[in-house]
Amino acid sequence: MSCLFSPIKLREETLANRIVMSPMCQYMAKEDGFATGWHLVHLASRAVGGVGLVLVEATAVEPRGRISDGDLGLWSDNHIKPLERIVKAVHDLGGKIGIQLAHAGRKSESRAGIPVAPSPIPFDEGYRTPHELSEGEIQEIQERFAEAAQRALRAGFDVIEVHAAHGYLISEFLSPAANKRTDRYGGSTENRARFLRETINAVRSVWPKERPLFVRISASDYTLDCMTLEETLRLLGCLKSEAVDVWDISSGGIVPTGLQPVAIGAYPGYQIPYASRIKRELGLITMAVGLISSPELAEYTLQAGNADLIALGRELLRNPYWPLSAASALGEEIPWPKPYERAK
Repeated sequence: MSCLFSPIKLREETLANRIVMSPMCQYMAKEDGFATGWHLVHLASRAVGGVGLVLVEATAVEPRGRISDGDLGLWSDNHIKPLERIVKAVHDLGGKIGIQLAHAGRKSESRAGIPVAPSPIPFDEGYRTPHELSEGEIQEIQERFAEAAQRALRAGFDVIEVHAAHGYLISEFLSPAANKRTDRYGGSTENRARFLRETINAVRSVWPKERPLFVRISASDYTLDCMTLEETLRLLGCLKSEAVDVWDISSGGIVPTGLQPVAIGAYPGYQIPYASRIKRELGLITMAVGLISSPELAEYTLQAGNADLIALGRELLRNPYWPLSAASALGEEIPWPKPYERAK
């Protein structure tokens, strides 16, 4: 059997294969953060296509934490029912589903309130200057993450992912580019990791021990004197614990692309080396992501021991049934949905 189509057990959840749909904002939520028919069809289609784990887009834990007013929310019990409908659809199709809990921080363009951040530094021209969070306000946001996790449990999700990447709130605390604090949440690597550590603990305290917890992190800021892979390795060394089951390794987002002094150099699989080093040096389970589109690259990444899971973003937007064609390319026999068998 290929590595890509081998099952993986994470706590008490078993994924049928190593293919994960990366959480991608759809900008199709109602203004109050409710999921719509678009989300149902979009997410269930990937389960039909054979994706092992479908991850729902960045879902805000409070209104001012949405990236835009078209993003999902989970700050109210009223958000549970439409998400529960999506979870049931994916489960009925034999898939597993998770949700990414997020807070946009200074990058929020929502009209719900003034953005918040570790320091009062706007992301870029045209962005509002964020409110600097007090320690009490930090704890309140951590409580919002825990409350959203409880709602995700009530909706029936199999996995939670905490979004700590791409320059959003938790990423802002991690990076010296956005975090200029002098209290216990700023300065040293350990202090800058405190917000994430406490948020992970808050979520894990209400999330059942039988269900996996993922964290997405940016391994490099692509800017000077900030988060490099070496610094990320030190940071994850501070965070290493049994609370997190999978580290979803991405990069960038803390500063506008045009202001990055270090070229990203994006190419198919360009972030795989980050996932590989973190897996090998820290012994963590990692998920690779970033312009992975060919079954051969995905399979090689797993066979070489560079990652344990493969997240696909744009490729699954182009082709919801990518796993079916990938299996054929790798010589694998996997079951097709019965109504589609005539197309084999």
